[in-house]
Amino acid sequence: MDKGRLKAIPLFENLDDHDLQVIATFANEMSVSEGEVLVREGDFSYELMAIEEGTAEVRKGADSVASLKAGDFFGEIGWLKNELRNATIVATSPMRVITLSTWELRRMRKMPGVMEKIEEAIASRS
Repeated sequence: MDKGRLKAIPLFENLDDHDLQVIATFANEMSVSEGEVLVREGDFSYELMAIEEGTAEVRKGADSVASLKAGDFFGEIGWLKNELRNATIVATSPMRVITLSTWELRRMRKMPGVMEKIEEAIASRS
């Protein structure tokens, strides 16, 4: 993956080139069709996902609680707190999503800029 694509996502925008290159080396991307479930409430959390293109809906039970767009990320709460997914995410348009697995996320703990943003996001969602 090109580190320039990562830099366009707010979670990664303040990282230096070295940290971006490390993340880019291990990041994966996937294309998602409209209506596809990206993560399901109650499942184990194995990765963090950042939306590069497209939109999604956050559902808790039968309720729609938020909308996500390019630049947003999710999956960090379950990963950091070692909890099950607390919501279902459904694509509301075709999407391109960047994923980082648990293994890559462990490496990110050494990157203060990323962890700071993730912790801010958790605090704002609590």
